[in-house]
Formats: sequence, structure tokens, C-alpha cells
Amino acid sequence: MRKSDKKRSSSLLAVVVALVVAATTGQATAGGPGRDHQTTLGYAADGPAADDGLADGPSDTDGPDDTDGPDDEGGRSDEPGVEPTPERAPTSEVSWLSFPGGAFAVDSLGHTVRYRACDGDTGRVADPGMRVAAGVASGAVVVGGTAYRYRVPLVGRSEGTLEVIQRHRPPTTLTGVVVTSPQPPTDPVAGARLFPLSNQLARVVADASLNPAGATVRDLSGRYGDQQVSVNGALRPKAASVIKLWILVELLRRVDCGQVSLDEGVLVTPADVVGGTGQLQFETFPQVVTLYRLARYLIKYSDNVAANVLITYLGGFAPVNALIDSMNQRSTILARRMLDSAAAQRGEENYTSPDDVVSLLGAVWDGEILTPASRDLMIGFMREQTLNTKIPAALPPGVPVAHKTGDLPDASHDVGYYLIPGTETAVAFLTAGPMATGDETVRRMARTVYDFLVTPSDGAVEE
Repeated sequence: MRKSDKKRSSSLLAVVVALVVAATTGQATAGGPGRDHQTTLGYAADGPAADDGLADGPSDTDGPDDTDGPDDEGGRSDEPGVEPTPERAPTSEVSWLSFPGGAFAVDSLGHTVRYRACDGDTGRVADPGMRVAAGVASGAVVVGGTAYRYRVPLVGRSEGTLEVIQRHRPPTTLTGVVVTSPQPPTDPVAGARLFPLSNQLARVVADASLNPAGATVRDLSGRYGDQQVSVNGALRPKAASVIKLWILVELLRRVDCGQVSLDEGVLVTPADVVGGTGQLQFETFPQVVTLYRLARYLIKYSDNVAANVLITYLGGFAPVNALIDSMNQRSTILARRMLDSAAAQRGEENYTSPDDVVSLLGAVWDGEILTPASRDLMIGFMREQTLNTKIPAALPPGVPVAHKTGDLPDASHDVGYYLIPGTETAVAFLTAGPMATGDETVRRMARTVYDFLVTPSDGAVEE
């Protein structure tokens, strides 16, 4: 959902000024397991160099995924009336350019880039000649006879450009919004009103002695200037079924590219059946199941059979991890299938962080990775979620939410969207440690955010 023209114009302010405050979230660790390191290719700083073949990354070796357990699936507040001192908007070491059908990722510290769109994937490519000056990364690489010349600001909500040059074809110039984690606020003054929430969440986290916990919250409505705050936003627990969100986004991205149709059927056999959460395990197989039903069940019932079948259909772990890498979400990785306990025992595990989850949710909401139609379909599936013992259970009846749970014996999560009209918000509540106490910690964090959003003294909406 792109912001209005008025909000776009206000975003220019965020490029020049922003607040320096710990509450704006911590970056995921660069070079974490979520990085998809690929074959290094030839490039030059100012233009095409050697021709090399496309590096799509290794095909999936079928590592395991979610061992779905029973479910599987700090900032500061300012003194009243005192405005924080505005400073230059912070730059990020990693950013990606969003354009129709694709993403162009830049790591200015590692001097690598990645083009991933409907027409192909370069893999993660080194560009030792990358120039970084005045908060802008620029350069060019050549992959498989195609040159990619880029100029990508390292400040979110800016505009970047990418020129794709192929032999015997006119150059294609792509422009789009730059995405960072976090995105800078569109209105720093309004955003400052969200900072006290981080202190409230920090108290909940501190009280959770048995459960390391993290929370990231991003305003999507503009009421708080699209500000993001977090407490332990880089916490990296097992992802459990939250990883299913990335599986769905990769499927819907291919739908948007016209590569697949949700009406297409997939043969599901008895060998695909696993336990844990879901409904498909109770049906008779073999049978052909549509991609639409697999996608819907994946989220609505946190269906483990649907997850494993879709991983296979998409081509294994590599394509999902390529999606993750193209959005520079360094704490997230898909490394095993649902309920693959043998893989988990080998140390093959799925991970994510609150910051990475909100990075994905924000990109979906803003139409940066999916079309509006696919975005609405995904959020619709999340609104149908049937595992409602956490966020929905913590809120008054009838509060509109769209969410995805994740449970393991040593992890409890709930993430998604508060859809309160005029105060739409993306949230990620993740915990490690015993699931039962983790559930309660998630509920406390969920209620803390809700109470903040609906308290008139905080400038939010009234119930």
C-alpha cells in the first residue's frame, strides 16, 4: 500500500533529518547465516567487465525446516514538550531498491550486490569497485552478458536507479524506493511520540526471566510518522512457523511475475504427510491440491504438510533464502523442513529476528515486494489464522488483526498486523525458552502495544 503523495513529500524530510535514538532498532548482524554467498563474478567500477554466467546459488540439498513443536508453526522517551534534536538521517550498510517485479540489494560494507527479479537472479555478486560517497552506493557489475549499473542511496525512502544493459537491446532504466531496516520515519516529530512504547516493552522483556524476548513495532498508518521502535530487535531465536511467511511471499512473488497460477494443482502423496499443526494431514492421499489451498492452509492452519509441499514446489530452500537475501534480512534462514527432527538434531535450523520479520511485513504492506493483489491475499490469509491464543487472546474481542504464530518447545512467537483503522501497525513478538511462559510474554507484549495505541494521552485513537 503506497503512501499518499502528501506522505511521500513528507518522506523527503526524513532523508534530511531523523532522530538518533536506540529505540529505532538494531541491525541484524551482517554476514549471519541468512546470507546467501554465491559465486563471485567479474565487474568493473564504471562499467561492464568480464562476461560470466548467472549464479543462481546452490540447488536445495533439502536441509530440514520447522520442527514444529506442539504448534510449530530500549529506547528512550523524551520529556513532555521537549522536541528531540533532529540530525541527519542515518545511513545503512545494506539497502535494497524496490522496483516492479524485483529487488536490487546492496551491501556497501561487503561491496556486494544482488539483482533478483522476474527475469532472473544474479546471485550475490562482489563489486570491489563499488563507490560509496555522500550516502550513495554506485557501481556496475556484469553477469551472464548483462550489465547492471546502479545508483542506490543508503537512506530508506529515497529514490534509486538501476540500468539493465543487454546486448542488442535498448537499456532498461528501473527506478524505485530504497528500503532499509529500519526505514526512517516520514515525520520524525510524530515518530517521537512512539518512543515511550519501547520503554514499556522493555519492562515486559525484563520481567520475562525465563524467556529471552524481543519486539519490533512499526507504524504503518502515518499517525506516528511511520516510526519503528524495538527492544532486542536483533534477537535470533528459532523461527518455528513464522518462517512460513517467507515461503508464502516467494510463491506470491512468482504469481506476480506470471510464472505460476494459484489454480495450478500439485500432487500430494502419503510421503508428504507430517504431523503437528494443519488440516491436510487428515485427508486421503494421493490427491491433487491447488496452490491456492496450499497457500491458504499454510497460514490459516499453519499447515506443515502445505509448507513442506510448497518448499519442494518452489525448488527447495535456495529460492526462499534468495528472497531473504535480496531483502538483506541477515538474521533469517530456511534450513529445514517442518517436523524434520533428524535435521534439527544435526543443527540444521530455521532462524529469524523481530527486526527481520517487521522488515518483511513492512515491505509487503508498502507494496515493495508484492503487488497490491498479492499483498491483500496474504493479509487475508493472516486474518483467517485459527491459532489465536496469543495476540488475539491478549486484545479485546473484535480488534482486527492479521497474524502468524510460531511454536516450538523452546520458542513462542506471534507476528503480524494490528488493523485498527487509522493506527495500522506491524508487530513482531519473538521469544526463546519454555513455550508456556513464552506464550504469556507474547500476550503481555501484544497487550502493551494495543494499550499504547488506543490510549488518547499518547495521541492515538480512542476505542
